[in-house]
Amino acid sequence: MQLTKSVLAGALAVLASGNALARGGHNMVEAIPAYQANSAWFADAKAILAEKNAKHGKRAKNVILFVGDGMGVSTITAARILEGQMKGMPGEENNLSFDLFPYTGMAKTYNVDAQTPDSAGTMTAMMSGVKTDVGVIGVSEDVVRGDCSTVAGNELVTALELAEISGKATGVVSTARITHATPAATYAKSADRNWEDNSDMPGAAIEQGCQDIALQLVEFEKNLSARFPTASNVDGIDVVMGGGRRHFLPKDATYNSPDAVSSVEGDRTDGRDLVAEWQEAYPQGVYVYDQSGFNSIDPAHTDRVFGLFNESHMQYEADRANDIAGEPSLSEMTEKSIGVLQNNRNGFFLMVEAGRIDHGHHAGSAYSALTDTIEFSNAVRAAVNSVDMDETLIIVTADHSHVFTIAGYPKRGNPILGKVVNVGETEPALAADGMPYTTVGYTNGLGFRDLGNETDGDASYNAAPDAGRKDLTAVDTQASGYHQEALVPMGSETHAGEDVAVFGKGPGAQLVSGVNEQSIIFHVMNEAADLETLAEQNMLWGSWMKHLKKNKKDKPWFQR
Repeated sequence: MQLTKSVLAGALAVLASGNALARGGHNMVEAIPAYQANSAWFADAKAILAEKNAKHGKRAKNVILFVGDGMGVSTITAARILEGQMKGMPGEENNLSFDLFPYTGMAKTYNVDAQTPDSAGTMTAMMSGVKTDVGVIGVSEDVVRGDCSTVAGNELVTALELAEISGKATGVVSTARITHATPAATYAKSADRNWEDNSDMPGAAIEQGCQDIALQLVEFEKNLSARFPTASNVDGIDVVMGGGRRHFLPKDATYNSPDAVSSVEGDRTDGRDLVAEWQEAYPQGVYVYDQSGFNSIDPAHTDRVFGLFNESHMQYEADRANDIAGEPSLSEMTEKSIGVLQNNRNGFFLMVEAGRIDHGHHAGSAYSALTDTIEFSNAVRAAVNSVDMDETLIIVTADHSHVFTIAGYPKRGNPILGKVVNVGETEPALAADGMPYTTVGYTNGLGFRDLGNETDGDASYNAAPDAGRKDLTAVDTQASGYHQEALVPMGSETHAGEDVAVFGKGPGAQLVSGVNEQSIIFHVMNEAADLETLAEQNMLWGSWMKHLKKNKKDKPWFQR
C-alpha cells in the first residue's frame, strides 16, 4: 500500500526537523561520531570553510578524488615537461590536464606523529577529516599501531561511507594493490596498514576480532550496516578495480588465476576464497582479472564490478604491455568506472589512485614515476570528459611527495631526463668532479642503475644500493632503464615532507584554495556534496520507519 500524501508530508517534516536538530548540535541520528566531530582537526577545518563562504554555489551530485601517490610538485613539473617533449615541444610550456583546473591550493602532509608522512596517515586524513598516525588506517591517533584492542571506539567515518549511506554509488580504483594503504583508507579500519590479509596479522589481533583489510573490503556492506543499522541505502561498494589478488585467495595452487606469476598465488591461511564469497554475495556482479574481461564489461548494463588485475600491484604504465594476460590502463579503468557508477541517479563517489608513481620513486626510477604521472593526467582528462562538470567536483592531489629534485641550470627544452646542458651550450655541463650530471635526481635511495630498455622500475631492487657519483658520459640517461644517482644509500628512496598541490574543478572547488591541513580535503568534499546531511537524512528515515514498525507490530499504522 502506498503512503498517503499526509503520511509523506509527516515523514518529510520529521526529516526536516531532524536535519535542523542535527545542524543545531542535538541530532537524533549522527553520521559522524562525536569523537570525530569534536577532533581539533575536524572542527578547525569546518571553521576555515565557513570563512571561505562554503555555502555559496551549486551542490555537487558526484565527487571524484584523484590521488597521485607520491606526486610532489617536482614530479608534476617534470612530468609536464616530459609529456611536452614527447609531443615534440620544448616541454616547459605544456600543461597536464589538471594544471588547467581553476582552483589550486597546498596541503600540509605531516602525520600526527611524523614530520614526513606515510600514505596510511595522509589518506586517512583526506578521507575522514582527521589527521592520524603513521601506519594506521581509518582510525584516530588514539589507536596504538599493531594493537587490535585499541581500534574499537576510534573508527573514523569516511567520505566514501557517507556517500554509501546517502544512497550514492561508490567506487575505488588503484594501480596498487586494492588493499594497499591509500585505497584501503576509503573503506577499512585497521591498527596496521600491513594487515592486508589474515596471514599478515598476529594471532592475538585475529582472536580479538580484528579483520584483515581484504576481508573488510568484501564484507564492507555487512560491516557498515552493522555500524549504522538504520542506513537503508547501504548496498556495498559498486566498483573496485586494482591489483592484489593474493590477499583474496587461499594459499593453495588450486585457486591460482590463469595469469598467476607465483606457483601459489594466494596468501590467505584461513582457507577463504574471498573472490568466490564476493561473487556469492553479489551474483549480478561481474568479476574480471584481465584485459579481455575488462573489455567485455558494458557499463550501461552493469551495476557492480570487482576487478583484480594482478597478483600484487598492477604494472607500471611503461611496462603494462608486458603483463601476461593484459591489464587496463588507469584512464581506461577511470572511464569505465564512471560509466558504471553513473547508473545510480543519486550520483556517486569515486576515488582513483595512481599508486605506482610512488613505487617508481621508491625504486629510483624517474622514468617510471613520470610516465605513470602522465597516465594519471590522462585519467583525470578522461573523467572530465565523462561527467557533467556542473554537478561534479573533481579534486586532484597527492598524499605526500618524494626526495626527487630538478637541479642545475639546463637550457630551455633540455631533455628533462637528460644531462644538464647550460644555456648557450651544446655539450653537457660538468660538475666540480669533472663529470656530467642529470637534471633530475634523488637525495637518497638505491642510486645508479643502467638497465638499458628495461621498463619494470622495480628491477633496481635486484642489486645492492649504488649511491654516489658515476661517470655518465657514455650513459643514455633518457632510457627507460636508467635510474638516477642518489646521495645517501638506502634500500628504498624515501618520502619527503613538503606540502603537496591540490587542484579543484566543479561545484565547491574554490574551497581547496590556500595552504591548509591535508584533512580539509574531506571537508571540501563533504561540504560540496552535502554528504553528512544526506547520510543523516537517510538514517533518520530508516529510524522513523523502524520505529513505526516496532510500535505497530511490524506493520505501520497506514497499512493496518
